Amino acid sequence: MNWNQIEGNWEQFKGKAQVQWGKITGDDLDVIAGNRKQLSGKIQEAYGKTEEEAEREIDTWLGRH
Repeated sequence: MNWNQIEGNWEQFKGKAQVQWGKITGDDLDVIAGNRKQLSGKIQEAYGKTEEEAEREIDTWLGRH
């Protein structure tokens, strides 16, 4: 699956994203609206990750869905 599919079906995937990254609120996910850069930024902010770590986590998550 590629990110365009996630972005296009964000309503379906935001619940899965919240399960993966529980510190990110539903309101945050509504604002993110499938924007990968914003999701990466929220992961960095919530979990104290580097940009590279956040991107790796997103890639791993993307590979599972």
